Amino acid sequence: MNRYGPPGTGKSHLAKAVATEADSTFFSVSSSDLVSKWQGESEKLVKQLFEMAREASPAIIFIDEVDSLAGSRSDGENESTRRIKTEFLVQMDGVKKGGANARVLVLGATNTPWSLDAGIRRRFEKRIYIPLPDAEARTTMFKINLGQTPHSLSESDQRELGQETEGFSGADIHIAVKAALFEPVRIAQQAKYFTEDKDGFLTPVRGDEPPCPYCPMKLSGDKSKYAKCEKCGAVRISLMDVEPSKLRVPDISMADFKLALASTNPSVAPSELKAFEDWTKNFGQDA
Repeated sequence: MNRYGPPGTGKSHLAKAVATEADSTFFSVSSSDLVSKWQGESEKLVKQLFEMAREASPAIIFIDEVDSLAGSRSDGENESTRRIKTEFLVQMDGVKKGGANARVLVLGATNTPWSLDAGIRRRFEKRIYIPLPDAEARTTMFKINLGQTPHSLSESDQRELGQETEGFSGADIHIAVKAALFEPVRIAQQAKYFTEDKDGFLTPVRGDEPPCPYCPMKLSGDKSKYAKCEKCGAVRISLMDVEPSKLRVPDISMADFKLALASTNPSVAPSELKAFEDWTKNFGQDA
């Protein structure tokens, strides 16, 4: 079975999930694990991998970026690379002909399925397209990435984020959430005013102005004087002067996500998606 699709859609995580659900021994390898500088050693490594999987059956062999190991054969490639591909083809045929005793599933993942060798493509009987997440899936991903982090986002806010991130992969959403999580830290670093609550905790105020028009700092015009506003509890102080135990970072807000998304772009171009869709029509199948 070969899973293909844009980068960041969770193809590798799906393989691990399959192994967990199937209660099977999981072998995760890449091309670097199977390629050796010694003559004939690479073919032995491929053979040993499949023999170990058969002994530990039921087992799953997962090959990440399988195109780097089993790309299209050409006249210009060296003999060693050709022998590795040949051994890989032979071993995959052995898995298919092993019957019920084999119980070995070979999973591959690639971002460029069109570069696979035709023989390898044929041996992957199932070629499943893992597309970019839809709006509902993106909303769920925002919730998962936020986890237990304190935030003020409502259910409708999270759905709005899912709607506004068309074309984002799961990895892109993870990056956007990380950027949003840093926004309160940036606010604290840049804040000139902090509001003090009854317990003495200080929360940074967005912007350069005091939070209310009655603040003595604003009325007096004295920018250096430490004064506390009895109306809103604001004090003029820098982050370096705040005791760490007294600092209260504000919860993540929708405004933080808006700022994060303004500087985060999808990593997959529309032209790349078109290539995946065309290949799926010819050789693959939708998930």
